[in-house]
Amino acid sequence: MRHPAGIVHRPGYHPDMTRSYSSLRHSRAPRTAGLLAAIGVGSLAALGVALVAQHGFDIQPCPWCVIQRIVLIAVAAVALAAALAARAAPRASGLAGGAVLLALAAGGTVAAWYQHTVAAKQLSCAFTWADRTLMSLQLDAWLPSLFKVGATCADASNATLLGLPFEVWGGGWFALVALGALATLVASLRGR
Repeated sequence: MRHPAGIVHRPGYHPDMTRSYSSLRHSRAPRTAGLLAAIGVGSLAALGVALVAQHGFDIQPCPWCVIQRIVLIAVAAVALAAALAARAAPRASGLAGGAVLLALAAGGTVAAWYQHTVAAKQLSCAFTWADRTLMSLQLDAWLPSLFKVGATCADASNATLLGLPFEVWGGGWFALVALGALATLVASLRGR
């Protein structure tokens, strides 16, 4: 259909109802940034719960607990950095952040699973992969209030929060991080 001014009108198309590419591209930034920020803040909150349990209630961490703390810190750092970058480059930050978060969540889940199913049944965690890794990193010398091992895995498994061992809570959080990372990846791949 032609209008008097020579404008061609296509059925179903109205120029006022369309958005520019840049507005579509940046419309997903707040959602992606919000999800990434929630993952980062949630990971810091989980770390805070662990530190309150340690310093307020004398529930000391085992080597696998400390490994999970390291993963929580890495998840928080990656998620918050990707959330900030999502304002400028939502697709790239969503893809990169989502992929790294998915890998970290997998590592955290495996650590929690191993602690719960294997290490908790052993009398000592000495010279396990977690113990050897922490000895080589020497993070406990740098920041003992956060990284110093104070319990065996068997002792740590006796500590619970609302009836569940801490590693089960950790594994649950890492599973949620994985779901959030997958949602971020899918949204970024679909361009939403």
